[in-house]
Amino acid sequence: MSARAEGIGSRRESRERALSLLYEAEAKGCDPLEDVLAQLVLEPEPFAADVVAGVSRHRAEIDALIGGVARGWPLERMPVLDRNLLRMAVYELAHRPDVPTGAVISEAVELAKEYSTDDSGGFVNGVLSRLATELRTAGDRPLLRSKPEGPPGP
Repeated sequence: MSARAEGIGSRRESRERALSLLYEAEAKGCDPLEDVLAQLVLEPEPFAADVVAGVSRHRAEIDALIGGVARGWPLERMPVLDRNLLRMAVYELAHRPDVPTGAVISEAVELAKEYSTDDSGGFVNGVLSRLATELRTAGDRPLLRSKPEGPPGP
């Protein structure tokens, strides 16, 4: 795999693709992994596929983490794009130690500013900044232990 295929530059496009797939799954009320990702004619970039699959597999854990810091903002009240951006970023913070904390947060904030409401960038930044201190050590490694990947739960 080339450096460009897994490089920082391509991750922005991969995150945008992952966001669109997660948005599609939520709009259709279906599972992002089983019903959207698995049904694609053309596979997305590996990073995008990993983020979508990771959010799908760890959604209960991710939603609990977000709900724990987004006081006064239940997940169902958040704009759909914000909710899915937060899920993507929390997955990366908790399960992708190869992605620096600053990159996760800044990309999520930029996507929120570009695609969501005027207040979304600040909201996403605040939630992720609080979660990053819980999920990452000073060495940027996740504090949570990833469980072996398997089929998503119910």
